[in-house]
Formats: sequence, structure tokens, C-alpha cells
Amino acid sequence: MAADPSAATLPAVPADAPYRDASRPADERVADLLGRMTLEEKAGQLFQTMIEVGDGGTLSEGPSAMGVPATTDMVVKRAMTHVNVLMAPPTAREFALWHNRLQELAASTRLGIPVTVSTDPRHAFTDNPGTAMLSGPFSQWPETLGLAATRDERLVEEHADAARREYLAVGIRTALHPQVDLATEPRWARANGTFGEDAELTGRMGAAYVRGFQATGDVAREAGLPGTFGAGSVSTMTKHFPGGGPQADGEDPHFEYGREQVYPGGRFAEHLAPFRELLAAGTRQVMPYYGMPVGLEADLGDGPEAVEQVGFGFNRQVLTRLLREELGFDGIVCTDWGLVTDAEIMGRPFPARAWGVEHLTPLDRVERILAAGADQLGGEACPELVLELVRAGRVTEDRLDASVARLLREKFALGLFDDARFVDPEAAASVVGHADLVAAGRRAQSRSVTVLASAAAGTARLPLARGLRVFVEGAGDLGTVAGLDGATLVATPAEADAALLRLKAPYEDRGPGFEGFFHAGSLDFPADVVARVAEVAAQVPTVVDVYLDRPAILAPVLDALGAHGTLVANFGASTPALLDALTGAVPPEGRLPFDLPRSMAAVEASREDVPFDTADPLFRFGHGLEV
Repeated sequence: MAADPSAATLPAVPADAPYRDASRPADERVADLLGRMTLEEKAGQLFQTMIEVGDGGTLSEGPSAMGVPATTDMVVKRAMTHVNVLMAPPTAREFALWHNRLQELAASTRLGIPVTVSTDPRHAFTDNPGTAMLSGPFSQWPETLGLAATRDERLVEEHADAARREYLAVGIRTALHPQVDLATEPRWARANGTFGEDAELTGRMGAAYVRGFQATGDVAREAGLPGTFGAGSVSTMTKHFPGGGPQADGEDPHFEYGREQVYPGGRFAEHLAPFRELLAAGTRQVMPYYGMPVGLEADLGDGPEAVEQVGFGFNRQVLTRLLREELGFDGIVCTDWGLVTDAEIMGRPFPARAWGVEHLTPLDRVERILAAGADQLGGEACPELVLELVRAGRVTEDRLDASVARLLREKFALGLFDDARFVDPEAAASVVGHADLVAAGRRAQSRSVTVLASAAAGTARLPLARGLRVFVEGAGDLGTVAGLDGATLVATPAEADAALLRLKAPYEDRGPGFEGFFHAGSLDFPADVVARVAEVAAQVPTVVDVYLDRPAILAPVLDALGAHGTLVANFGASTPALLDALTGAVPPEGRLPFDLPRSMAAVEASREDVPFDTADPLFRFGHGLEV
């Protein structure tokens, strides 16, 4: 076993060390650097946790409401070089300045290993610190469900390419996405990040997403890039292996009451299918979900067998035998966030998601995760536990080396040791939020709007006519009605020629704090919302637009609209983008990426893992009217 002195007592590595030489083959550079690392420096690579940006693009040194460690503590004391950035600063220039300061801090350490910055999605409308960030200075596109609604693989690749360019401009090099779970349980709070309910569509769209981010597809080649993974790429971490959609009663395993993942229909293979497609497309990293499979029997390569009832991040059958051996994946496996230690987030306790191994100590949990085959622990910053395991002889240094080599190889492939280490803050300000990208995102939002039911005649019939007097409710970002060609906003339905009501899919309020960000529970609209639709529709022909971050029970809304009403769905669209669709300036092309159930009784009777399993749905997958 290698010696284990404190990094602070070791001399700086010479500037001409072989791993710094970009002309050498990557494997030589990895081997050279790995051979120079102390045990502490190796342990630090195995952790990736959240990081925050300080005011004006400075380094944040805490304290943090999200429980984020101080930056210097992570990078210098704990030798960590992988971070998941949370909220963006108001400008791309500040973001880039922060990134360069972070890399300067990393360069000051003994080996100067650069930091890999990752992020959850941040190009749409979701604002949840545990799943996706509001777009902020970046161009804004529909949610992943909206991309799926267009059925346009080229558009998906163009979206990913646009996001790739903006990520690169501020130094983000790993996308903690795409999410290719199948949204087969309508109540599940994570449907918004998926491509919907269908395995074939999800596989096709997800593969295009990977090609766009990793600059390996047609869009990148047409732009003059080599079409191979490298310094112009953003590494994708596909999640949540082996498919996180079939949650018992639709509850999410971020929370103890949602820890069970169930397969009453025996459809494990169908949930696995999209991952096969994205592995073939070259995704570089994989994240297993929190879920704990209950009563699952699956073919892991040697015929059907019972799968251990522990969370997938602890599950050697799934991570090593299925993912590594059967599917041949040799990229990075990073667990979902927070499997080991309890935390406090937003002033409230947040226990580790150690489902099935709650009885184990944090030390034992780390041992289980490494034995399962993961390379990195997400949302954790406790390399001291790895040191303890190695020193006690419970984990070998060779086992660490296998994972550290994968992680270092990715840094070399991304060019982080070379010219791609720093970014240009002025260039970032011109790339991020560029007018062309903003316009492309808005057009994609309009295209993804899905017309569910259209008035046969009258002023609510699409496309909306010019010069209408319009009553609008629920559109906080309206600003202008220019998209309605001279329309006049009026204060009451009685004054209007047509009304536009914007609604959001219903959910149960789960209280304050982190849990409140997850839209879960009943899909029924409250009675007062339906009554308001009926009240307005009784006075004037009405268009109701519903933001579907998951399916909703729309039958009462449709009934309330009556024969002269129009019902549309969006999956992330600003009011100007919606108006473009409603007026035909950008024709709405959306087709439902999932079934819309007719009732909660049908949802409750359906099987969590079976696509399209609710009885007599109101609208089926693929439904969408032409305008």
C-alpha cells in the first residue's frame, strides 16, 4: 500500500510532470498522475457534492441553507475536484469569474487537479434545488417532456447543443442529465424531467440529447466540430439506472415514504430499455436511483433471479453484474445525492436515502457503495470514511485506483488539464443568453404546445383571430399582447371576446422546506379551480392552457369549458411563446408524451411499472390536434 503522508508536507509536483504533457496518450497521463497521488488525494476524487457561487462570482465559504461545505474546505482540505453547482448568479460573466477562481484554487494544490463542474438541468422552467434549476441567464426551452412532445430528434439535439455551448462558456463540463426514466406512474413528482411514458420514444430522444451535449452528432459536425468526445463536449450522466419511474403509489424516494420501487406488471426490462439506447449513443456516466426494489425478479444476465431489496446505489447485482458486466459499461457510475450521511436542508433534518440499509453506519454504507461498483458518491463530502476503510483493510487501494482512473480519464478527455481549464468571462457574457439561442428556445416552447380539444367555432377557435378583446388570468409574464396582433386586454370576462386562463397541474402541498418543491399526490383539480373555469367559460369563449409537469385529471376542466372552449397543454412555455402557438405564428405541434387519465380512481387502480395502464384515459399518448 502506498505511503500516506499529509499532502501539505509533500513538495509541489514539477510543472513538466508527464501528466501535464498534452502530447502524451491519455492512459499514460492517467497512470502517471495516479502514481503520484496520496491516499487522501485519491479519496477526494470519489466525492461530488453541491457548491454555491458567492456574491459577484466570488467563492462561497458558507454558511449555507443547503448544507453546502465551504469551497476552500472542499478543494484544499478534502482534495475534492468534482462539484455540483446550485443556483446561477445573475450574469454569465459572474458565473465564469467564479469558475476561474475555483480553478485557480484547485491549481494551487500540490497536484493542481482541475475541478469538474456539473449541474442539474437549468434551461427550462423547473425551480427545484434537488432536481433542476430555473434558467436564469441561460436560454429557456421547454421541459424534457416538451421536447418529447415535438417528436423531433433534431430539435432535441439542437437544444442540447445550445445548452452545451452555454455550459462550456461558464465552465460546466458535466450534465447531471438526461433523465430517461419512464413516467409510468402518473403521480410521480419527477415526470417533468423525463421524455414521458414510452420506452421507444424515450430511447430515441435520449440518444439525441446525448449526441447534442457530447458534440458527437450531426449538429456538432455541421458546426465544424470533429464529432468525437473531447474538449468541446459536456459529459452526460444518464439517470436513474435501471429506471426510476415505477414508484409505489407515485411517491418519490427522496423521502422515506417513497422508498419502494415496485413492478407489479413485471416490466423491469421495459424500464431498462432506454438505458441500452443511451449506452449505445455513448453516454459517459450513469446515476442509479434512490429506489429500493421490492419483490423484483429480473434477468441480470444469467436468467431470472430475485434482486436484493436495497437502494440501487448499494446494489451490486444491478451496478456490477447488470450495468458493468451484462451491458458492458466502463464509464463513471455516480450515486444519487446523499446516500450516506444525514443532513439539514433549509433548516429541516434530511436523513440519508440509505433505503434498505438504514441500519448500517455511514462507514458501512460507503463500503457497500464501493462494493456495489460505484465510482463516486454524489452529495457527500466525507473522504475520511474512505481513508478509514482503506486503513482498516476493508477496501483495497487498488479498488480506489480503478475508480479514480475513470474519473481522471474523464478530466483529461474533456481537456481540463489543458486549454479548457479556464473560460473567458467576456465571451461567456456574449454566448449565454444570446438572442439566437433565446429565440430558438422560445420557438421550441411554442412548437411543444399540445392542442387537446379545440372549439368547433367561435372566438376561442384556434388560431386566435386578430384584434380581440381578451381577458387573461394566471399569466404573470404576459407583459404584452403583441402576439395577439393588436389585441386589447380587458379587466373582466364580460368585456371580452375571448378569455385565456393559464393553470398548472394540481398537486398536494407537502409543507415547507425541501419537500415542498416536489409536486406529488392527487392529480385532481380543486373544486374552486374548476368552478372558476366554468364561471368564465359561461360568459365568453375560453382557452384554458394547463402546464403539465405530470399528468392531470382534465375531464372536469374540459366539461367546464363547454362546446365553445379550447383546451391546450404546455410543458414549459412562457406566455409570449404560448401566444405564438395560439395565434399560429409558430404552429403548435405537440403530441402527448403520456396518457392523461380520466380519473384518480383509474390512476390508483393502475400498475406502477406498466405504461398506458389507466383505464379509458381521457387523452391517449400521441394525441394532439393540428391547427
